[in-house]
Amino acid sequence: MTITHDTFKIRKICDAAPPAIFGAFAFQDRKSRWYAASPGHEPLSYSFDFRPGGEEKLTARMLPGTPIAGKQLCWTSTYAEIVDNARIVFFQTLDVDQARVSAAVVTVEIAPLGDKSEVLLTHQAVYFEGADGPAMRRMGWDFLLDTMASELQPA
Repeated sequence: MTITHDTFKIRKICDAAPPAIFGAFAFQDRKSRWYAASPGHEPLSYSFDFRPGGEEKLTARMLPGTPIAGKQLCWTSTYAEIVDNARIVFFQTLDVDQARVSAAVVTVEIAPLGDKSEVLLTHQAVYFEGADGPAMRRMGWDFLLDTMASELQPA
């Protein structure tokens, strides 16, 4: 039995004030656009309860052209701490076809930077058998944060 532990950080500068960034995480209609919707999967269900102790759950089937096409993935997050416009901490598990492949603590820090914001995501995880691993997870979060930032840009 092999497990891998890993921590990575992603830092982004966004052209939006901290309340806009925080809102992209805090409101289901906003978060679903950059988190639940994806060109790589078909969402099957999505629930969202943004409060300490609340749970967010996304179940999706991976689409053709992805490395794990046809697989069903379920991301479950439980919010541990929320500080308006500044910090969000959550625990997240990932199941692939109902088998647990990872567990993580994710911290999102939001800080004002002039008329912009700095977003720092710290991801601390353990990966079990069948996991995508740290490199793929980092790539996924990098993509998600870029998508979130683009959602905040005026049309």
